[in-house]
Amino acid sequence: MVKVTAAEVNKLRKATGAGMMDCKKALVEAEGDFDKAIEVLRKKGQKVAAKRADRDSSEGVAVARVNDDKTQAVVFSLNCETDFVAKNDDFVALADQLADIAMTVDSKDAFLAADFNGMTVADKLTEQTGVIGEKIEIGGFEKLSADFIGSYVHGKKIAAVVGLSDKADKAEQLTKELAMQVASMGATSLSYKGFDPAYVAAETEARIAEISKENEELARLGKTLKNVPQYISMLQLTPEVMAKAEADAKEQLKAEGKPEQIWDRILPGKMERFVSDNTTLDQEQCLLDQKFIMDEKKTVEDYVKTFGDVTVVDFKRVSLV
Repeated sequence: MVKVTAAEVNKLRKATGAGMMDCKKALVEAEGDFDKAIEVLRKKGQKVAAKRADRDSSEGVAVARVNDDKTQAVVFSLNCETDFVAKNDDFVALADQLADIAMTVDSKDAFLAADFNGMTVADKLTEQTGVIGEKIEIGGFEKLSADFIGSYVHGKKIAAVVGLSDKADKAEQLTKELAMQVASMGATSLSYKGFDPAYVAAETEARIAEISKENEELARLGKTLKNVPQYISMLQLTPEVMAKAEADAKEQLKAEGKPEQIWDRILPGKMERFVSDNTTLDQEQCLLDQKFIMDEKKTVEDYVKTFGDVTVVDFKRVSLV
């Protein structure tokens, strides 16, 4: 049997992250050849990866990286099976190394094919699967380009980046707060203006059916019924719809015996409530149309306007929760 030195074992351990005994066994099997020993460990990783291919890798770390100019950013997740591994310093360090590589590519496929110290990122993940004994993979992967980008990572589980059209005053503050909004509220679109009308129509029908069914049970239990919206997005609130809503509100005020001379003071609140009740999809999915988490009296769009002539051009979010 080939004898290997502690120095050789330590060198292989530093190069691969594998345990001391695994490195020693690999060097012995490779008859002391360092490169062959790495290949031995890689093949072990392939075997482990094959066995664990159907495992759920819902733990890990979410990463956000922005370049020095604040014009390019990436968010991605390095996934594993358990929270124990996700909190391991070596695993977190690997995610940090991968972030440097992720900044140089434009897609997840290119990321996996990129070089990692003489092997591909995909091969490195396979190797680490053998080292750690858990399924290791890249989860979400998103890139963003803008005139100014800020980021936020929540508990290493959610990473978000937001891009502005220009470097406004206090752009660092604005993008961080908006990235926190994205992380917290999970927007999927920038504005309702980007919705497909067919999607909105189908979602409206589904929500009305769901709430109606819930109300049947609430009525049976003698509980307060939920409001069944006519609409769920500003995309549906045409001038004709708004005019009818205002006319209906005036009829209601008249029926309640409210003097006509005070209607102007009451109508704005009623119309605001109508819009709020009938734009639930926007509030859930559209960043600019959501209530701002730090001041719910404002929408995100209203808050952005306080920073001057600047607009949000895009955002990206990756989450492990």
